[in-house]
Amino acid sequence: MTFITVHRAAQYQAAAPRVGVLLSNLGTPDGTGYAAVRRYLAEFLSDRRIIEASPLIWKPILYGPVLTFRPRKSGEAYHRIWHHDRDESPLRTYTREQAQQLGARLAADDVPVAWGMRYGTPSIRQGVHELVQQGCDRILLAPLYPQYSATTTATANDQAFRVLMRMRNQPAIRTLPAFADHPAYIAALGRSIAARLGTLDFTPQMIVASFHGLPKVYVDKGDTYAAECARTITALRRAMGYDAQMMPLTFQSRFGPAKWLEPYTAPFIESLPARGIERIAVITPGFISDCIETLDEIGNEAGDAFIKAGGKELALIPCLNDSPDAIDLLEILVREQLQGWLPGPRAAHGPAA
Repeated sequence: MTFITVHRAAQYQAAAPRVGVLLSNLGTPDGTGYAAVRRYLAEFLSDRRIIEASPLIWKPILYGPVLTFRPRKSGEAYHRIWHHDRDESPLRTYTREQAQQLGARLAADDVPVAWGMRYGTPSIRQGVHELVQQGCDRILLAPLYPQYSATTTATANDQAFRVLMRMRNQPAIRTLPAFADHPAYIAALGRSIAARLGTLDFTPQMIVASFHGLPKVYVDKGDTYAAECARTITALRRAMGYDAQMMPLTFQSRFGPAKWLEPYTAPFIESLPARGIERIAVITPGFISDCIETLDEIGNEAGDAFIKAGGKELALIPCLNDSPDAIDLLEILVREQLQGWLPGPRAAHGPAA
């Protein structure tokens, strides 16, 4: 065999196959300034999964009043919750930490973990290519949304598939299903809520569950998000011994004139003091990590409105973030989906319930 033949044989010899995991979340601007926030919002609000209106109608609105005025207001909100020491949003901090800690858990199985955002940077494209460059011929896409929606889980998967469409040698792909009432998720939520409640210097009269909203027409067209939110709150109430009066379900983040899922969080919370409910806690079980919707929209805006309406105390219960419960949960979910791809059964580090 000649040298050139040997060289070509080595060149085309397949590397040892590996399995990889790609965590993805919604996204974040790179900064709080007008340009950075506008760039992020332009990408986010151009997604046809997010805004289903005809581009002929929506684009003039988006590139007119929306992207003229909204970046400044959103930038101020991001600035209030920004991790200034790292110069990044909490969502970026927590998603990176989740990926790094999960990677440490899976290192013994030689499973690298990357992360990417649907909008902004680092991108899902970067995450896919990072894993492929590490020799991964099988990738588990793991959108970090407990409840399925076309506006979240589906669009994250769409973006990954767009990346694959441009690849000559595609890795095999699995996608992590939603985990609205997965026992591990409900158990992690219950422990987190109970632990936080135990640190408060008051006893909440009500624990309001606030999920991100969705236009009602999307549900009418078949999106299962509302049903999945109901599954989460039903399982959580059962696990913690609460009823619907003590732990009501609400929806936040309404945008535009269309009717969204109800009841709306903000007016619901503002109505409570008139009913004699002056001390509450708020949980956000539609989010794995704290972000602008939880920290500012609830922690700042809703909290201020509640106090102005006559409330005395509002405690925002943190999301799982990068806590041990969060990493235990991710390991359990990921290992369930990697069955058959890993060489043998291996117990997850964390408890299943």
